[in-house]
Amino acid sequence: MIRMSELPGITCEYDGFVCACDGERISGVSAGPPGRATVVLLHGAGNGSKERLLPLLAEFAAHGAHALAFDFSGHGDSSGTLAESSLRRRYGQAVAVIDAHAPADDPLVLVGFSMSGQTVADLVRHYGSRVAAVGLCAPAVYAPQAWAEPFDDGSGRFSTIIRTPGGWRTSPALEVLRAFEGRAVLAVPGTDAVIPPEVTEAVQDALSARAQYTRLELPDAGHRLGPWFRDHAGDRRELAGALLSGLEDRGWAATRGWVADRLPPGREVTRARPLSGGWSAQMRGLTLDDGRELVLRTFVKPFFRRHAPGLLSREASVLGLLAGQRGVPAPALVAVDATAEHCDHPSLLMSRLPGRVRVDDEDGEALDRRLDLLAAQLVRIHAVEPEERPRPYEAWTSPHRVRTPAGSSWERAVDVIRRDPPPYRGRFLHRDYHPGNVLFTGDGEGLRVSGVVDWVETSWGPADLDVAHCSTALALLHGPAHGLAFRNRYEQQGGHGLADGPDHLYWRLLDALAYSPDAAKLAGPWGELGRTDLTPGVLGERLSAYVGGLLERYG
Repeated sequence: MIRMSELPGITCEYDGFVCACDGERISGVSAGPPGRATVVLLHGAGNGSKERLLPLLAEFAAHGAHALAFDFSGHGDSSGTLAESSLRRRYGQAVAVIDAHAPADDPLVLVGFSMSGQTVADLVRHYGSRVAAVGLCAPAVYAPQAWAEPFDDGSGRFSTIIRTPGGWRTSPALEVLRAFEGRAVLAVPGTDAVIPPEVTEAVQDALSARAQYTRLELPDAGHRLGPWFRDHAGDRRELAGALLSGLEDRGWAATRGWVADRLPPGREVTRARPLSGGWSAQMRGLTLDDGRELVLRTFVKPFFRRHAPGLLSREASVLGLLAGQRGVPAPALVAVDATAEHCDHPSLLMSRLPGRVRVDDEDGEALDRRLDLLAAQLVRIHAVEPEERPRPYEAWTSPHRVRTPAGSSWERAVDVIRRDPPPYRGRFLHRDYHPGNVLFTGDGEGLRVSGVVDWVETSWGPADLDVAHCSTALALLHGPAHGLAFRNRYEQQGGHGLADGPDHLYWRLLDALAYSPDAAKLAGPWGELGRTDLTPGVLGERLSAYVGGLLERYG
């Protein structure tokens, strides 16, 4: 038994241990009682070691958890050389330590720094539902080709792979984190000279798909968050508290209680399951003991959580308005907690409509019928005449914010939206109308629109904007030609009042440019719906071709 008296303000007893794995001697320490959870702290690369994580180890022990920290081979007191290590070996060593020193009945909390972000994902894949929470601190993820390669001296194949621009986008870690449903905390330094911001945002997108997610901002910190938590007791406590809070219910206790209180007397939820295809919010299907089905929308991403009071309050109001509206099948509102006063995150509970999202690439006739139904439903939405108008539309990009690839077509496109918005006749807009927000029942001649969902962006503005948004989505889903043709479908179904020439081009590009350069973000949600062919590369090429087609047709 060793006492950590050399660290100011910390009193913690911990045990040293040695674990044999992979021909190496792995040195580690443990502290705290078993029973609540076992927290496993995984240091980063370079000169990382367990030593700088000892204060964090003590913090988790003080919160009543069992905590482990160890040196990967080639680090600290463990044997081996760093050049001979690899992501595969680090994963194997972590498994060996956990299996030997984490009580089998304890849920796992995995905390990884930098390179160990990848290792955390590898362990989540291995241990499955036993992992109750993950903490990722300035994490890295890597292309699958890098996993088994030795780190070498910085000039070998591993370094070549990880330095390939965008190679990290194919990391299996992102899909593992996207499927994780426990508690998740992402610690983000204010300045990170090692991890590109697009990697951090991709990890955030993955974690916020299903996890009970929190982003912990550390504005004065740099990439090396191990030393930061060592030296900043307040942030250390916040990280430990955030990961262990509500652990017994995987972080969702408050939301579960709120839902239970809004059900009819005597009813209870017997099944909850994630619904695929969402990007801005988490969607869960809830089945009650009488067979009734509800849907729970939850905003966990920081941007949408920040704007949730307006977004969810507006959706609740719109659902009330549409309850008496013929021709627009929308969910019925059950309850809303737009400010997260009662829930873990801002949430809205509504009825579940029949049908399913259809984004498959069918043969020509079947796809044409589906797109005609999409257009006809949009015409009916634009015919709604509310007693009180919703808020005016907001543009989702601007010539000052948009980022595009290099090229004359992209420059021309940005120039088009530099002008003032064209005059328009206002209409009731869904504002986020696309195939992912429309439900269908039946097949063939019996195919019907059975629901339109996601009314958080409802606005007042030009019909061109809804046509533009759906057109961009169709260009990405089915190819540029289908996006370019959607205006004709809309007008053939009775839509009218769209602008012509340069004015219409303005609205189409105002929407399309909002996807640049982030069309790749749709690969995850659409992949969940079966469209695994829509890789980031495919989406980028389709967006470029669609923008070029718009300029040719309307410019």
